[in-house]
Amino acid sequence: MKPFIAFTKKEMLEYSRSYKIFIFLILFAILGMLSPLSAVFMDDILENFMPKGVKIEITDPTNLDSWMQFFKNGTQTGLMIMVILFSGMMAKEYEKSTLINMVTKGLSRKTVVLSKFTAALILWTVSYWLCFLITLAYTKYYFPDGKTANLGLAVFSLYVFGIMLIAVLLLGAVTFKNVYGPLLLTGGFTLILFLVNIFPKAAEWNPLQLANSNMRVVQGILKLSDLKYSLLTAAIVVAVSLVSSLKIFDRKGL
Repeated sequence: MKPFIAFTKKEMLEYSRSYKIFIFLILFAILGMLSPLSAVFMDDILENFMPKGVKIEITDPTNLDSWMQFFKNGTQTGLMIMVILFSGMMAKEYEKSTLINMVTKGLSRKTVVLSKFTAALILWTVSYWLCFLITLAYTKYYFPDGKTANLGLAVFSLYVFGIMLIAVLLLGAVTFKNVYGPLLLTGGFTLILFLVNIFPKAAEWNPLQLANSNMRVVQGILKLSDLKYSLLTAAIVVAVSLVSSLKIFDRKGL
């Protein structure tokens, strides 16, 4: 257990020295503020971009508009930021052969993989929930009377989807010795999820539902019973990715 804690601390220290921690926290804090502010000032923003004489009637913004922006920013921007910044979690280790001395001195390869995953998970967790809390505070301020159904489930679903992407990224990072391999694997995996949606019977098992059906959850259209299979699939993907990463890294040259 001590080697695991020590290596995880080492990973967090490297994230700090490479400014990834600060990049994550700042960007996700900005996304958290932008979500409700975009909903509040959307009318003024559109007026500035529309040609003179053209008017668009827009209903007054509500708390649902704020959460719509949150999930839009989370899936399009937040997850993209995470994938890009975590894509090189093993590349430097392979490039500089920094793990050879550690492994030859007794550090378990399993510890390396699990610590990499844990450090990335910690950073994703803190950044994501910081973003959520900021959005929640601003939304409560601007829309104090607004009500949402199953907000916790909707937010948790997107969080789980992010964990799944981290596990897939780790698998790519262990398999390939560069930054591009994890990106291509994660991109290909996401593309497959979109293709699966073509088949209606498979859609309810598709973990993509955790990232693109959040507003339907907030609006009360979907409930936990509608997402349980998607959550189960995501958990299976995480487990398979971690086990595969452990096996591949155990056989891979450093």
